Amino acid sequence: MACFLISAGEAIAVSVAAKIAEKKEKDPETVRLDLGSGHTEVAEKIPFSRKLKWLRNMLWGGAILLAFEHVWHGEVVPWFPFLTAAADPVDTAEMLHEMATVGVTMAVLVTAVWLGVLAVCAVIEKRARKTAAEAE
Repeated sequence: MACFLISAGEAIAVSVAAKIAEKKEKDPETVRLDLGSGHTEVAEKIPFSRKLKWLRNMLWGGAILLAFEHVWHGEVVPWFPFLTAAADPVDTAEMLHEMATVGVTMAVLVTAVWLGVLAVCAVIEKRARKTAAEAE
């Protein structure tokens, strides 16, 4: 009924964190990679603010998709109280329970997938630095 609000709330917090991280970051690390046969390429380490933006985009995408689904099913309406479950106390309790279980689970799952992406990025970046160090 309103599980998308949890993802949207986390997306807002991550958006703020990304802006703060972006302001604190310095110039990114660069590594020169030798691709063989005289070709080289310069690679940058991906800044943490960009990685936070990946999470932000994943969360906003999920929240927007869920909000559309709830509008489609008539659970979100363009008049007050906007959430149809907020009009009845029994439905409100059910809505809060759904937010606490389904909404939190979805937000945690999206964050876990993002952490997996970060792990893969770390492996790729480490391999690139190692290759660049061996080429020198």
